[in-house]
This record gives sequence, C-alpha cells and structure tokens, in this order.
Amino acid sequence: MSKQQEILTIAREVIHSKGYQATSISDILNSAKIGKGQFYHYFSSKHDLGLAVVENFIQEWDQKLILDILKSGDDPVSKLNNMLDWTVSYHSEMDSKTGCPFGNLAIEMSEHDELFRLKIQHFFERWIDGIQNVLDEMVEKNLFNDTIDTEKHAQTLIAMLEGGILLMKSQQDMKWFLNVVEVIRQQYNLS
Repeated sequence: MSKQQEILTIAREVIHSKGYQATSISDILNSAKIGKGQFYHYFSSKHDLGLAVVENFIQEWDQKLILDILKSGDDPVSKLNNMLDWTVSYHSEMDSKTGCPFGNLAIEMSEHDELFRLKIQHFFERWIDGIQNVLDEMVEKNLFNDTIDTEKHAQTLIAMLEGGILLMKSQQDMKWFLNVVEVIRQQYNLS
C-alpha cells in the first residue's frame, strides 16, 4: 500500500468515526504517524483529503454494492437480498456503530460544502438507479404489480435503510437496522 493510500485509509476511519468537521489534521497525523510535510506532500488541505475520502468510499461501494451486486447477472430477488446482506455485513463488522459513511457525511456536510454534497448525491443517485433497475426486472418477471413506481420504491428503500442505520447509530444497537432489513424483505417478498 502506498503512503498516500495508507493516509487515505486512516483518514477514512477517523472521519467515519468522528465526522469530517470534528477531525483535525492533527488527528490524521497522529493516527497515521506522519508529519505535516508528508501529509501536505499528498494532500493540499483537509478539504482535499476529505474529498479524496469521499471518492474512496464511492469507489469501494460502487464496486462492491452497485457493480458486484445490483448490476450482477443474478436474478432480481437475489440482487436485493445480496444488497441487504452486504449492508448488514458492512455494519455488523464495525466495533462501534458509526453509521453509513454517506449518510453521515450527507447530514454533516450537505449544507456546508457543495462539492461534498454533489459527490454524495451522485452516489445516492447511482444506488437508487441500481435498485430501480432491479425493481424493474422484478416487474418484468411479474414479481410485482406493474403499476408500482419503481423509482419511488427505490428511493424509499434507500430512505428505509439509511433511517435504520441512523437509529442503529443513535441506539448503538444493530437490532434497529436488522428490523428495517426484515421489513424490507417482507414487503418485497424476498424471504
């Protein structure tokens, strides 16, 4: 792993747990065990690093969630189940329930920084689009009534997941998120 990637990985963890605004460059320097010179060799500012962190999360989630799951060749029910399994696994593996990196940053930064907001918005749009395509497949296979608005349902699924993650984070209890996932599986006949 390159030093730049190492700094980025550490910054991801710190920003995800503390939030962007509460994270100082000193926090990154101490966690990465580097000096200011090394930091500024790779990143021009905290803002530059923050945008790189968002891009890094986008690349990871785009690959693992959208390309590998939602755009896979699997049947649509498996795609939705795999998406839910992936999100549960992602949040289960964390020692503390720090929430969704995109949801956290959307709440924290959307009103304060247009570049952050646009990057996060673009990711959510891709995720919604991926789910909408899966729901369209389900309609084509007569797994749903063809009168449903798949775009609204895709938006609602994301809202339910993000809301469940927010409750999980505030309660520090995975059951809140698992309850939402269970309701989604029931509503969309995924069991």
